Amino acid sequence: MLTKFQARNIKLPARLRRLSELAYNLWFSWNDSALSLFSRIDPVLWNQYQHNPVRLLTEIDPAVLEKRAQDSGFLKTMDAVLNEYDEYMAASTWFSQQYPQHTRQAIAYFSAEFGFHESLPIYSGGLGVLAGDHCKSASDLGIPLAGIGLLYKKGYFNQKLDGHGAQFAESVSYDFDKLPIIPAYVPAENGAAPGEELYVTVAVADREVRLKVWQVQVGRNPVYLLDADLEVNSPWDRELTAQLYGGNQDTRIAQEILLGVGGVKALRALGLPTGAYHINEGHAAFLAFERIREQLDKGLPFHVALEIIRASTVFTTHTPVPAGHDAFPMAMFDYYFSRLFHDYAQHREAFRQLGYDQGKNAFNMTYLAMNAAALRNGVSKLHGHVSREMFRAFHGDIDVREVPIGHITNGIHLPTWLAPELKELYSRFLPGTWTLNQANPDLWEKINLIPDESLWSVHKSLKEKLVLHARANLREHRRRNSMTAERIEEVREYLNPDALTIGFARRFATYKRANLIFGDLDRLDRLVNDPERPVQFLFAGKAHPADHPGQELIREIYRVSQMDRFRGKVVLLENYDMNLARYLVQGVDVWLNNPRRPYEASGTSGEKAAMNGVINFSVLDGWWEEGYDGTNGWSIEANNEADFETQERENTESIYRVLEEEIVPLYYSESGVPSPWVKRMKRSIVTLAPMYNTDRMVMDYTNVTYVPSLQRTQHFVANEHEEATKVADYKRFIRENWHHVRIVEVNDGGTVQNAEKEVTATVKFGPVWYKDTAVEILYYEERPGGWEPVLVPMEPARELEERTVLYRARIPGHLKHGAHFSVRVHPVSANFIRRFELPLLTSL
Repeated sequence: MLTKFQARNIKLPARLRRLSELAYNLWFSWNDSALSLFSRIDPVLWNQYQHNPVRLLTEIDPAVLEKRAQDSGFLKTMDAVLNEYDEYMAASTWFSQQYPQHTRQAIAYFSAEFGFHESLPIYSGGLGVLAGDHCKSASDLGIPLAGIGLLYKKGYFNQKLDGHGAQFAESVSYDFDKLPIIPAYVPAENGAAPGEELYVTVAVADREVRLKVWQVQVGRNPVYLLDADLEVNSPWDRELTAQLYGGNQDTRIAQEILLGVGGVKALRALGLPTGAYHINEGHAAFLAFERIREQLDKGLPFHVALEIIRASTVFTTHTPVPAGHDAFPMAMFDYYFSRLFHDYAQHREAFRQLGYDQGKNAFNMTYLAMNAAALRNGVSKLHGHVSREMFRAFHGDIDVREVPIGHITNGIHLPTWLAPELKELYSRFLPGTWTLNQANPDLWEKINLIPDESLWSVHKSLKEKLVLHARANLREHRRRNSMTAERIEEVREYLNPDALTIGFARRFATYKRANLIFGDLDRLDRLVNDPERPVQFLFAGKAHPADHPGQELIREIYRVSQMDRFRGKVVLLENYDMNLARYLVQGVDVWLNNPRRPYEASGTSGEKAAMNGVINFSVLDGWWEEGYDGTNGWSIEANNEADFETQERENTESIYRVLEEEIVPLYYSESGVPSPWVKRMKRSIVTLAPMYNTDRMVMDYTNVTYVPSLQRTQHFVANEHEEATKVADYKRFIRENWHHVRIVEVNDGGTVQNAEKEVTATVKFGPVWYKDTAVEILYYEERPGGWEPVLVPMEPARELEERTVLYRARIPGHLKHGAHFSVRVHPVSANFIRRFELPLLTSL
């Protein structure tokens, strides 16, 4: 663990004292034994309080707790859960075994939102839930990760639908004393009095904002959340951490300053030795400003300070469209950093250039993140390609394949999202350590040993639970909207547990095209009302309060659901959250996903469904583009080169054709246990579970980004920043003198021998040393996957006059310069972590 965790002491009977510790560690949220234990105290209150153990233990009648303290059965179960918890906290871990030398260096993970559990509602959707899953797997693997975020007093919003399907955003103000969080405390070694709460101060424009630091314990690791709702702050500043993604651009830039700058200040105040920093989307990129300022105060030049920050920073982009990247008018940016620019006037322009978008005259947060991070990645293979395309111009005149943005495909935290009933079933057939080795494909092959009857029986029970929960959701919606008793009671007949059930649940953004299935209502009618092979659809999701087209999608789905021919067979559920998500991804038969390609960066809801034996039916976008193999689900097809209108028409036709010709016949292929369907369920689990879990994802981040960053940073700061200074000086020299580098001549007239010929190139370098460059021939070769680039290194043959060098190489004899190949020169260094870390290129 990174820090000692001081859980609050809830007043409990002595025998139940450790329940307080358990309630304040979100370990409970992904361990079924702990969840069951808290539910056992009072099942009704447990559900009423959104599975919040802190509120349960705080507000329950003390007499109930006294009764549980005398209940030998309850105490035996509690002791078993606490023993499980203690063993988890003390166990040897993957990270401690693989990287024992780095266990005392924290990786700081910055994110604007975290979705851990419904009891701590400070998330809006996929980005936050992914961040929460990331932190949980980091704990499971023993990675010393500390999260940094904001504590939103009003969370996101509760969604209420009126009697016409209009969305109302219900604001909720949370009592932090009844959430599973505690104040962070000033470390005792700083001379603080015991229990002294931690605060930091951040300059925002011409004033200072004071932030209280709170701590969430996520298994072995802490997450620190910053709270501006303090009396010392102005009313406007107190609202900065009121709501996630609320307010205007002034609110947004101020929030991002608090997150980035305040987060670094919190780490310093906590005395946490931090070796690497992960920017999870551009919201937190201002952390680079604070870290550069720290280095400037040590006396380092700006360009050296930047090099140290780059070496230790990882950036993950989640947005596949340019409009989704935060950018602020330069006048606004200058105003909010007026204090910084006053104190460091000589570096004002250098700070501004880190995020300056000349085309829009705006400060772009993604530009800042890319300039501040040596390692960058998208969140799926396709999204990595889209990101390289999107930011090619940012990296100069290099081939899109060589833009230094990689990819690490998202996953999901299996213990959080896998149904308890399936965990129990899997444990009967998978090796005993399967939960600790989720990324092992061989292990998952054992799923095929599960009898079809057993898997189908569990799936049927999960679907029945979903149907009951969905009916309760619909009844509450109708009751709240004062509908008649008859309208409320008719819900009891909605949804058939035996019918093929298709789920669609996610944020209602227009590019996700939730209404695509409604492109042919008569065809939909025939599907849902087939007396022998009925199909039913469940929809759920929120639209941002400012997203009016997204809200119109909700109204459209609601209108269709109220038509007589679709009533009870097309259903819209309100207030989509992590709790409702679990019911859906565990209980439907098919998970439908039809975004406009390639706007789905990754998507993770389908991954959650797949672990539970739910079969995906999706556009080949995001994670499904690489996960689909033709046997583990279905694809929604279209000509990806066509215009969006044509793609939409083809996608709609594909949805109906595959449903009518493949999915429905397979589901109803056999009475009783549909073995062909179960076979595909198993194929989905076996092929997708080992790849699309966050254990694999976080191990990838550790191996590919975190540990290399830790090692590179140690190298850079050793001997009074000697290596960082060399690299920074080298880059500055190369940038200033690269215009001297030019290819004078290319000669490809050599004699062809054995189908090859010699090519020579004469390169003039000016003040640049020729050994600090790579000279290459680039041509393209047709392969099964398309035309692929081929690079042939050229070797220096001899030095000529005036810092000019003759190079030679051999290539296929039919290639002609200009028509088939080019020669290029670019800078290289053994200290570059990526080939085009310095994206300068001269070609002919």
